[in-house]
Amino acid sequence: MKGQIIAISSCLSFASMASIDHPHREGEVIVKLKSLSSKSLDLKSFGVLEHEYLSTQSKAVLLKFSDKSISVEKRVRQLSSDPLVEWAEPNYIYSIEDPKFEKLIFRRDNHHHSMTPNDPLFDQLWGLDNTGTNEPGGTLQGKVGADISAYKAWALTKGSRQIKIAVIDTGIDYNHSDIKENLWENIAEKLGTPGVDDDGNGYIDDIHGYDFANDDGDPLDGHGHGTHCAGTIGAIHDNTYGIAGVMGNVELVAIKFLTDSGSGDAANAIKAIDYATTLDVDLMSNSWGGGAFSQLLKEAIERASHKGIIFTAAAGNSAGNNDSLPHYPANYDVDNVISVAAHTANDDLASFSCYGKESVDIAAPGQSILSTYAGGGYKILSGTSMATPHVSGALGLVLSQEGRMPHQAMRDRLLETSVPVVTYRGRVQRGGRLNAFNLLTDYRPERIEPEDDQWQTYDLDEAWESDHPYGENLMINKSFKVSGAKFIRLVLNRVDLENHYDYLQISDESGNKVSQITGVIKDSYSDYVQGEELNILFRSDRSITKWGFSINQIQWQ
Repeated sequence: MKGQIIAISSCLSFASMASIDHPHREGEVIVKLKSLSSKSLDLKSFGVLEHEYLSTQSKAVLLKFSDKSISVEKRVRQLSSDPLVEWAEPNYIYSIEDPKFEKLIFRRDNHHHSMTPNDPLFDQLWGLDNTGTNEPGGTLQGKVGADISAYKAWALTKGSRQIKIAVIDTGIDYNHSDIKENLWENIAEKLGTPGVDDDGNGYIDDIHGYDFANDDGDPLDGHGHGTHCAGTIGAIHDNTYGIAGVMGNVELVAIKFLTDSGSGDAANAIKAIDYATTLDVDLMSNSWGGGAFSQLLKEAIERASHKGIIFTAAAGNSAGNNDSLPHYPANYDVDNVISVAAHTANDDLASFSCYGKESVDIAAPGQSILSTYAGGGYKILSGTSMATPHVSGALGLVLSQEGRMPHQAMRDRLLETSVPVVTYRGRVQRGGRLNAFNLLTDYRPERIEPEDDQWQTYDLDEAWESDHPYGENLMINKSFKVSGAKFIRLVLNRVDLENHYDYLQISDESGNKVSQITGVIKDSYSDYVQGEELNILFRSDRSITKWGFSINQIQWQ
């Protein structure tokens, strides 16, 4: 969308400016203009080599500068002071949520069910049907039934070709035998003249979607990540090729903004989202992130939200707490954003998965996930990238059954129908994992939770505390028991531990890990355990030692 040179005056006034603390394209700045009707002005005096309007909806323009010796920070500061500029920010870099494992596929004997698709590799899809022994390449015993209840969901619906889901990623292998029948087709472009914008939407030959990484109408996946995500959402059922998706029937729109090396930038992400919004897709599935907060990217997601489009996003693979260290785009506070963590076949949060009691919505299968891959093959990957399309597909099933609903109603339904599991409590908003059947039927499992105003405080006869500072390589266990208690939690008078490496781990009487406390905390509370007994493990490594901890009280009810 190249256009006329935009107007930027040389007068100084205040405009919003982004902080520059994440990887970005050198010599590139994105600006949002207050108006697109300004009188044109040659930008050569600003050193602009070329510019590009990102979309008609955004008023955003990508500026590329000839002199890259001038820092992006200085460019942003100069542009932000212009009265015609509403916002200026670097062109931040984003990437796929790097898969943590890659394995070759293999065959098992089929596990039969009345709803079992005859796809020969279906028996390895533990996220759809967890038999306890069918994690592909897995060495640990899984938990029977710790899956999304696909069989029961499919008794109600397998989806609809009326539902369009945009996979915004590295593209899709639209020639893959297990996907191609569920690919969206732009009939005007398919039947039209090559090299011509037959449907007049501003994009040439966008038959299955668009490639914003290379600015052409061929979103073929040369990496594999996007194809893997697409297969989990909508690989065809009963076609004898390989696997089956959460949805047997769907239209997958291939939107590529990440290159074949797996990286992309905010400018192309904005264009990709606005393109999907223009197509009026029902849902955008986003298994990428890691960049800085981008106001202009957030506004693109808001435009999708205003059209009623859901935006699922991977929570991230750095094992961090997104409440304190945000991960974008999953952390954007927009009504349509659903942030997804990854869980294992053993019904625990994956060790790599980011989490957040306030910022991450739900857990879904994400470790050792078999799906389609570029080049017509299949691969086993692990990551929140793999969890996100499970949620995208499940929401697609609801959309095919009931149509769109207000974002808050959809969010409440997704979270409240999740299966509550102690290992997710304190890590995702309602402490649950995805269940597609519950979601379709709006069945909301009982959640046994304490009442905020019923806690009773007990002063310990003797404080339990570490040395100040504590020592290296410690492993200390402590238990607190209150006969007849339904819930117990710690009063955290003071905690000062090396962040991430030294911690207090809280478990219930059955040994289920509830939470891990690290970093600096003062005058707060731990997550609660259900039952009469709370167990704590204090562990330190052999590097930095800090003040430690002091616990004088517990609470119960």
